[in-house]
Amino acid sequence: MGTRSERNKTNPDLGVLSGRLLFAIQQELFATLAAQGFGDLHPRHGAVLAYVDVEGVRATELSRLSGQHKQVIGTMIDELEALGYVERRPDPADRRAKLVCPTERGQAQMRAADKIMASIQDRHARRLGREAFAQFKATFIDVTEHQRRRQHP
Repeated sequence: MGTRSERNKTNPDLGVLSGRLLFAIQQELFATLAAQGFGDLHPRHGAVLAYVDVEGVRATELSRLSGQHKQVIGTMIDELEALGYVERRPDPADRRAKLVCPTERGQAQMRAADKIMASIQDRHARRLGREAFAQFKATFIDVTEHQRRRQHP
């Protein structure tokens, strides 16, 4: 059977493998963002930044999409607001609710991050072949969504 360390070197489980991928992508993404003038961001901010759109998103929706607890998301929103990336605005559909909206700086960061992520994905698609990469991504999405549906409240 071997030790856990040996298994995770030669036959990593889905958690180890997805963690390795996440950390490697975060490292490249945030290092490149820093080189482009967004050095005040940290990987933890991705729980908000990955899901914010120009029209705005409620914090409860950011929590659901990211899988992070709403208090964690609230802290990230506070940090990003202090850094000038997002602002809270009244939701036109419900004036009691707030939307988290990107500022101009936030939109610039979103455009930069989109280009960086497209470049990362394109590099892998060229390396594996576009069809193989598309199939890998479709399968990865399926496994991820299936696992998320199994989460207990």
